[in-house]
Amino acid sequence: MPPRTKKPTDQAELFTASTPKEIQAILWKAADKLRGSIDAAQYKEFVLGLIFLKYVSDAFEERRSELAKELAEDGIAEDRLDEFLEDRDEYTGAHVFWVPETARWSWIAANAKSHGVGKLLDEAMDAVMRENASLTGVLPKIFNRDNVDQKRLAELVDLISDARFGGNEDKPAQDVLGEVYEYFLGNFARAEGKRGGEFYTPQSVVRLIVEILEPYEGRVYDPACGSGGMFVQASKFIEAHRGRGHKADIAVYGQELNERTWRLGKMNLAIHGIDGNLGPRWGDTFADDKHPDLKADFVMANPPFNIKDWARDEGDARWKYGVPPRNNANYAWLQHMISKLGEKGTAGIVLANGSMNSQSSGEGEIRQALVEADLVACMVALPPQLFRTTQIPACLWFLAKDKSPQGAGRLDDRRDEILFIDARGMGEMVDRTERILSEVDLAKIAGTYHAWRGTASARAEGLTYEDEPGFCFSAGLETVREHGYLLSPGRYVGAAEAEEEATEAVAETVAALTEELYEFFERSAVLEKTVREQLGRIGD
Repeated sequence: MPPRTKKPTDQAELFTASTPKEIQAILWKAADKLRGSIDAAQYKEFVLGLIFLKYVSDAFEERRSELAKELAEDGIAEDRLDEFLEDRDEYTGAHVFWVPETARWSWIAANAKSHGVGKLLDEAMDAVMRENASLTGVLPKIFNRDNVDQKRLAELVDLISDARFGGNEDKPAQDVLGEVYEYFLGNFARAEGKRGGEFYTPQSVVRLIVEILEPYEGRVYDPACGSGGMFVQASKFIEAHRGRGHKADIAVYGQELNERTWRLGKMNLAIHGIDGNLGPRWGDTFADDKHPDLKADFVMANPPFNIKDWARDEGDARWKYGVPPRNNANYAWLQHMISKLGEKGTAGIVLANGSMNSQSSGEGEIRQALVEADLVACMVALPPQLFRTTQIPACLWFLAKDKSPQGAGRLDDRRDEILFIDARGMGEMVDRTERILSEVDLAKIAGTYHAWRGTASARAEGLTYEDEPGFCFSAGLETVREHGYLLSPGRYVGAAEAEEEATEAVAETVAALTEELYEFFERSAVLEKTVREQLGRIGD
C-alpha cells in the first residue's frame, strides 16, 4: 500500500477547524504567504476578490439547489432540468448574481492545475462582471501575473474550497463568508496602520452609531463610505431587531474617493446582500457629489480627520453656517452632511476631538451657528485607542434636523437642549494597542441617548433619563452659550475638564505631529528607493 500523501499544514489545520473564527485565522495565515509576491496596494483586492468569487459562486449553487428541488416537486422531468436550471431569470429574480459555468468555484477548483489557476481566476472575474452590470469594473483581474506565486495561489484556492463554511444551522454559508470578508478587512486595516483608516472603521464604533440612530427604514447615506461598514452594520441591526426580510427597508447611498476602496465597498455590499448605490464610480465628495439631490433619513460617517488639502469653494451653497477653513475639512464634512438631511433626518459622525472646541479660522463661529440652529443633539467623547489607524482622540457628533416630539407622544421635546456623554473611561483592551467598546458599554451609551430622546425602544425597556455626574448631562442652550459654545462633554458632566482639556490638546497635537512625521518617513523611503534605482542605472 503506497504511503499516504501528507496534506500541507494549513490544509490539515483547516480540516480540524470547527468554528468560523478558526477558519478565518487559517485562511488569513495562508493568504499572508502571498503578500511578498503581490503589490501591497493590490493585496486587499487580490484576497478579498477571491472570497467574493467564492461567495457569488456559493450563492449561485445554493439557488440552483433550491430551484432543482422546486422543479422536482413540480414534476419537471429530469431530462429537462438543465433547461430550467440554466435560466438566468430564475437567479437574478431571486437577487442572486448570474455566474457562468467557467466562473463557478467548483469548475475553477477542478480545472486549476490543468488550465492554470491565475488564468482561470482572471477569466472568471471578467465573466462575472460581463454578466452582471452592477459589478462592471469592480472585480480584480490581477491573478495571472508573473509576480504572483501561482503555487501558493493554487494552495489558497484549495483552502477556500475545503473550508467548511456550511454545516451551521444558525448561520448560512453566505453569512459565514460575509464574516470572513469583514475579518480580512479588519486585519488589513491593522496591518496597514494609518492607511487602513481610509477603508475601515472599528466595528464597536460603527455599532454605537447605528445603535443610537436606529436606522430601521428610509435612506441611509455615507459620504466617505470606505468599504461600506456603516451600511453592513445598519443591515445587521435591522436583521437582529426585525428579521432578515426587512433588510430591504433601507435604501443605501454612499460615495468614496479612493478607487480601490470603492471596489471593496461594492464587493462588501454585494457579499452581504445589500443593494446599494455607491455612485457610478469613485469621486471626491466635495468636488463631485455623486448624490446631489439626495435627502437622507440617516447619515453615518467616519470621514478622514483634519484634512488639510481639500476641494474648497468659498461660494459653495453647503456652507450655510460659515465657510470652513482651507487647512481643515472637519466643518466642511459637518455642513455637507447637514445639507443631506431630510426634514426629520439624523446623523452620526466621527470626528477628531479638536472639532468640539477649536476656535481657529472661523470654526468657533461655525460651531456657534450650528448650536444656535439647534442642529446638535448629542456629543459623545470616545475612549482612547479605539482606532488603531490613528492616535488622534475622537468623538461622535449626533445631529438632528428636528428635536421636537414629531407627533403626539412620540418623542420627548428636546429643542434647545444638547445631551453630553463622556465615555472616555469606557471600553476594554483586547491587546496592548487596541480597545473596544463592550456590549455593556454600547448598551449604556445608546440607552442613555434613547432615554433622553424618549424613543420607542427606551419606552419598551422602561428607560428614563437622569443626569449622571461624570457621565452624562442634558444642557440647555443658555448653558452652552455660557461655555462659549464649546462642546467637550467633560466640561458639562462634571469632570475636571480644564486639566483634561490641556492634556487632551497636547495629546492631539503630538498625535497629529506623529502622523505627519510618519508621512515624511514614507516619502523619504520612496525617494530613497527612487534614488537607488537611478544610481543603479548609472552604474550599469
